[in-house]
Amino acid sequence: MSEIGILGTGAHVPDRVVSNDEVGAAAGVDDAWIFRKTAIRERRWAGEEEATSDLAAAAGRAALESAGITAGELSVIVVATSTPDRPQPPTAAYVQHLLGAADAAAFDINAVCSSEVFALSAAEGVLARRGGHALVIGADVYSRILDPADRRTVVLFGDGAGAMVLGPGGSGGHASRLRHTALHTFGDLAGLIQVPGGGSRLPLDQAALDEGLQYFAMDGRGVRRFVEDRLPPLTKQFLHEAGVVPDDIAHFVPHQANGVMLETVFEQMALPRCTMHLTLERYGNTGAASIPITLDEAARSGAFQRGELILMAGFGGGMSAGFALVEW
Repeated sequence: MSEIGILGTGAHVPDRVVSNDEVGAAAGVDDAWIFRKTAIRERRWAGEEEATSDLAAAAGRAALESAGITAGELSVIVVATSTPDRPQPPTAAYVQHLLGAADAAAFDINAVCSSEVFALSAAEGVLARRGGHALVIGADVYSRILDPADRRTVVLFGDGAGAMVLGPGGSGGHASRLRHTALHTFGDLAGLIQVPGGGSRLPLDQAALDEGLQYFAMDGRGVRRFVEDRLPPLTKQFLHEAGVVPDDIAHFVPHQANGVMLETVFEQMALPRCTMHLTLERYGNTGAASIPITLDEAARSGAFQRGELILMAGFGGGMSAGFALVEW
């Protein structure tokens, strides 16, 4: 079959805009403190009636329209999320039903904020054997698992979904060729990011709820050390494996974790001719959705030119890191 490429992109965020002053009130911080620490001004939070699958389906519809195909042409749907509608069944099953993609196999991938790149690589593998088209959606509703009083986490996260359609034709036509991916997990650091309660290790009984173990927890300093120490050398390794040099990279689309941290890491990555794309000032950290939301926004704005190389990098709980190289 032809090389696999990105045929279309799409995104969706909830209507509700949550300012720094609103989110910081219960956490005891204000707009100036939040922006200085994170470069985030506002974020979107889902309405009471909205779940991850609703945001994912909306982004999926936009990506299908962009690609010019119907849901009936999909072979597989992969939903990248760490905030599923329910522990079971997979959120992708709900998305398949909402889209009317009756012939598509559907499953979830959870590598926390790296999930979209992991899902992209998995979908590429499925298509290489099965053919057809894949819909890869990163979607998260973090507002449901945040402790309102924890300033380390509640100020960072927003809700949203972004999607990509993959299919044959990456070496011609309007497709953007997926040239290389790489995935990494550092399980010895798994404790840096977690939701302690709700699984087989610690079911959510009343005692766990009273302790707040249903909330997202993060060792911020440990995460920052991980990103600053690991991302630059992993990027260098990835580019070498892909057969390109730093000067070849025109665009960098990272996971939108923290704008202040990303500026530091981007400088360390030494990509001299590269533009970094950020959307976190308006959307915050949308987890697995942050890369596809940012990619879609840049694509629709005309930021990418034919033949340019785009580096996508996700990093998050696990700890995990994922890279993808796309030729636009």
